[in-house]
Parts: sequence; C-alpha cells; structure tokens
Amino acid sequence: MRNRADLIVGIQWGDEGKGKIVDLLAQKYDAVARYQGGHNAGHTIWVDGVKHALHLIPSGVLNPKAINIIGNGVVVSPEALIKEMKQFDNLLGRLFVSESAHMILEFHCQIDRAKELLKADKAIGTTGRGIGPAYSEKIARSGFRLAELRDVDALCGRIEEYFKQNGAIYKAMGIEKPDMKKMRDQLSDFAKTLLPYITNTTKLAWDLLDEDKKVLLEGAQGTLLDIDHGTYPYVTSSSTISAGACIGLGLSPKDIGKVIGIVKAYCTRVGNGPFITEDSGKDGIRLGEQGHEFGTTTGRARRCGWFDAVGVAYASRLNGCDELAIMKLDVLDGFDEIKVCVAYEIDGKQIDYMPQDIDSAKPIYRVFKGWSGSVGVKKWDDLPENAKIYLQEIEKLVKTKISLISTSAERNDTIILD
Repeated sequence: MRNRADLIVGIQWGDEGKGKIVDLLAQKYDAVARYQGGHNAGHTIWVDGVKHALHLIPSGVLNPKAINIIGNGVVVSPEALIKEMKQFDNLLGRLFVSESAHMILEFHCQIDRAKELLKADKAIGTTGRGIGPAYSEKIARSGFRLAELRDVDALCGRIEEYFKQNGAIYKAMGIEKPDMKKMRDQLSDFAKTLLPYITNTTKLAWDLLDEDKKVLLEGAQGTLLDIDHGTYPYVTSSSTISAGACIGLGLSPKDIGKVIGIVKAYCTRVGNGPFITEDSGKDGIRLGEQGHEFGTTTGRARRCGWFDAVGVAYASRLNGCDELAIMKLDVLDGFDEIKVCVAYEIDGKQIDYMPQDIDSAKPIYRVFKGWSGSVGVKKWDDLPENAKIYLQEIEKLVKTKISLISTSAERNDTIILD
C-alpha cells in the first residue's frame, strides 16, 4: 500500500497560524505541497527571532531537506513568486511549480480593484491581488497557465485576442489594454526565471507517495472562506477545505492520511462579512493588540472576537479533522474572563449548528475564568489550571482531540500531546 499525505487545514477565517505548524511538522517530512489560493494568503513563521513571511512558497522551505510543491490549484503571480524566491538560496531541485497552475498578470489586479470599487459598500474586501479574476477566467476556460511561458509569442497572441474579446467591457471599467511590447519583455523575464521550476506536479506527488516519502499538504485561508461552504459571498475564490487538496494537487481521496485542523484560541477575520463572535469593544481591541493581529499580506488590522465552538465544530466535521492544533493560547493571558460561543440564537430559537443565514444569528456564550502564565510553556503540566480547563472544554464542545498547543510565535514554544 502506498504512503498517504497528511494535511493541514485552517478551521476559521484564515490567519490561524498554519505557517508555524507546517514549519514545525515539516522538519519530519520529505515534501510540503500547497494546493490552493494565491499570494493573497500569508504565513508568518518565526525561527530563532527571525521573521519569515511566505505567500506562495510552501512553509516547508525552511527545512533544507524538504522539497516544496506549488500545485495546480494555486493561482500564481509570477512577479510575486520571483520576489519571494529571492529570500532563499539554492531553490532549484527544492521548489516545483505546476505547469497547470493559472497565472495572475497585472491586468487581473486592475480588474479586481475595479470590481471592488463598483460594488461600493457591498465590496467583499479582497486584497486586490487579482485572485478572483484569475480563478474566474480559469472556470470560464479563458485563463493563462504557467506552461504557456514555454512559448511567449503564442502567449502574447492569446492575450491580444483576450483583449479583443473583452476590451470594450474593460475600457468601460477604466482598464486599458497593456503595452504588448512591455508585456512580452516581462513574460520573457518570467520564463527565464521560472521555467526551470515548472513541471507536472501531479506526477511528482504520485511518485513521492509511491516511493513511500512523507508528504504534507497545506492550504491557504480557512474553512469559513471556502467558496462553497464558507460565509458566501464573503469568501475566497477557491476550495479551502481538505477536499480541495485532492483537486488542487491531483490526488485521490485515498491519498489523504491524517487531517490536522488549525484554530486560534480566539477568532479573527479580515475584510467584510459576518463574524458572530466579533467584539468591537475593549476586549476585541486588546485581543488585536496582544495578538499583533495585522495581515501578513495586506497589513490590515484584523477584526477580533471570541472562540466560536459552533463554527469550529462545523469546520472540523467538514474537513474530517483527526485532531486540532490550538494557536495563540498565550494571547489570552491576563483576561479576567474569556468567552466561548456554545450556540447561536436565531429568531428566539437556540441552534447548535452553522446556518446559511448566519447574518441573523447571535452568540450564546459560556464564560470561563482567565489566567496568566501560559506564554512560552512547552509542557501541559506547566499550563495554568484555568487554561487547562478552557482547552478541555473546547475539546468537548468541538468533538475533536487537541494534539498541539502553541504558546508563542516561536517554533519550539509548542505543547505536543499524545
């Protein structure tokens, strides 16, 4: 029987701390593969006091022995990828990018920003990085794949035809056709840099598993931003859940092994959309300050609130999580009381599941006693007693075992449970 790939998935609205856990686990894996999203996502990893901000390259890049795969389900900005690659030496033979992954070009970013402006107060709150337009074109079968960098002249011809078909619409939106000479030069530069890394990553992933290599899969964003199962329309443009890993890498469901869900000990959200447990008062502000809640990609302040056990239970079931990693427990240090949402109220009725019409829901909280002294703790026995009670009750509420607890941003400040 061939080996199976383990999977890391975000359980909230992204920014849960997946980067740290992937980095921590990647030290024991032969390969780490990214399966969806684009450079709108960001993973922040601290190692020995040094900060590494990753947007496209998998978090396994900090393990010098691991290879890193960007799968077909990712939309890739060649410009952003090349910029990110410059942080690292000797990536050849360690980084592989799918020839089937779709490209984000500058005009996709212009389209993204123009559409957000047209939506005015109904804007989704995207990063303006061109993610949505690139995925839209992929589904419309008019996108541009990385493999096309192998023939830049033919690619430029396709872009010319694309603007003939869509030029009138884009002109009305204030988007001009790019200067094709400059674009040809830019695409040629992209090709020169990236072609040595572009390959059939599905075949590569199959070979790794057939050779009994240990493979770790990582997604971007979080479950509640999933295009089908998230808080639509305030979602991303790809499938962020564990099932999306199969599509985004060319694996079968039988290729998936352990699924680890990543969740903060509280909750945050970037951009617009419903957020049942958001705290707009002093506690929410304090969570943001103590948690340094600013987006890795955008720098935008994150909205902050309390742990939503209903949402986490939903996401855990949806992803088939075998276990959970609880991140940023230390951020809750110093609070006298800590709230956990244990049910929703809609039209006077209490429910224990996440409805489609989540806008009308109100949180029903259980209040826990706070604690101090969890920062940097590496053993369960050394945690404050109230922190233990909090975690044990969360485990019961979400019906999923907790296997990892992060107590600071540093890689080694992590409690690993049996």
